[in-house]
Amino acid sequence: MDVFYFILQQTWYFAIPLLVVALGGLFSERSGVVNIALEGMMIMGAFASILFINIVQKSESNITGQNLLILAVLIAGTTGALFSVLHAFSSITMKANQVISGTALNLFAPAFAIFIARTMYNVMQIQFINVFRIKEVPVLSRIPIFGKIFFTNMYLTTIIGIVILIVTIFVMNKTRFGLRLKACGENPQAADSVGINVYRIRYVSVIISGFLAGIGGLIFVLPTSTEFSGTVAGYGFLALAVLIFGKWRPVRILFAALFFGLMKTISASYSIIPLLSNLGLHSNIYKMVPFVATLIVLAFSSKSSNVPKASGEPYEKGS
Repeated sequence: MDVFYFILQQTWYFAIPLLVVALGGLFSERSGVVNIALEGMMIMGAFASILFINIVQKSESNITGQNLLILAVLIAGTTGALFSVLHAFSSITMKANQVISGTALNLFAPAFAIFIARTMYNVMQIQFINVFRIKEVPVLSRIPIFGKIFFTNMYLTTIIGIVILIVTIFVMNKTRFGLRLKACGENPQAADSVGINVYRIRYVSVIISGFLAGIGGLIFVLPTSTEFSGTVAGYGFLALAVLIFGKWRPVRILFAALFFGLMKTISASYSIIPLLSNLGLHSNIYKMVPFVATLIVLAFSSKSSNVPKASGEPYEKGS
């Protein structure tokens, strides 16, 4: 039973960053801008926030625990948002190829993070002390089954991820901005004809995408490591798969994130799962599981994709 609880907890650890980053991609792509730069935005967000945590912890500041984590989340999101402006400018204003723009940012981000780390510390890794795990939440941790899964050995980032999901559902379905955003992704000419500023909507959407991707980078690093070395292990690309598998719908994206989170858990923790460890397979086979699952899922789900009709197409006012 302990192994069962462990698997569920680890699944949430891996699923929450996928969920947050995929929701970031949802905002961008629903507005009509393809964002494969999610990986780079995650890296920049994780880099800035982990660097901030490192500096604060070395200075022996009074900012500790969950207060430090909240500030780090804000820094991660702000950094991702600022970085995303580059993608917005090239894709929307300059009307560059959105895939090439995203690829350039993905190549730049890890190089920049490693360069700054080496300049400041003479090493590639930025260390931090993980003081953010909450051993148990009073009262809630005593709830049968769910208490042990969700409210023991947890991180505040899990709650943040769920809140982001709820806010995204509300914004997309119940607000004027959400409806206009989707209109810009489906038919920007029609949206423009009724007075909607397509450029502004797309800029805001890409910046929101970067904000969430930056937060996702920090959320990925915290439960899984005590250092950052300029990589998020391809999670930005997995988040794109989650977005596609979730058919650009927030609730479906949640279930897709949980599926890929489970695959990642199998990849990372197979050695303590008796059924898997007794198979005697090479460790590399288990490491391939999330990516093989991605290929299989996309092969079967791509045909029924609900991709926004104008996604990836630069918009020219008056065209």
